[in-house]
Amino acid sequence: MLQLFGGTRRFLSEKMGNIIKKPEAKIVGVDIKDLSREGVTYNAKVSVSNPYIVAIPIGEISYTLKSADRMIVSGKIGKPGSLPGYEETVLEVPVRVAHTILLSLMEDIGADWDIDYQLDLDLTIHLPLVGDLTIPVSWKGEIKLPTLSSIL
Repeated sequence: MLQLFGGTRRFLSEKMGNIIKKPEAKIVGVDIKDLSREGVTYNAKVSVSNPYIVAIPIGEISYTLKSADRMIVSGKIGKPGSLPGYEETVLEVPVRVAHTILLSLMEDIGADWDIDYQLDLDLTIHLPLVGDLTIPVSWKGEIKLPTLSSIL
């Protein structure tokens, strides 16, 4: 009986996944949220549109911050809430980076005191009948490093 239910769910998921609208997400900006002696917290703003009349629960948000093909930091935020129906919601994803990690990327810093980076986010939501849906989004930019005077 469980095999029949699992097979039916997979069939519905495949067929309905191609027909129904899916939520869309995009990163709209990355700013410095907090600066301390231990590190910097960057705030990624993710705009997510919900095409349904009902709220959709968010399972998790996972992120990876890379520079020069090296991973700087990665993490997950579990169960960050839900997306209200027929709305566009801006989620804030905090990304904490220790100063020691940023300083290990000295060859990329150069004269302009910044680091070129790529932020990859996976937003996992749960859709009834379809199951979990992961929406990958990416953003490329520059991290301006704090000066010594701004830390002190």
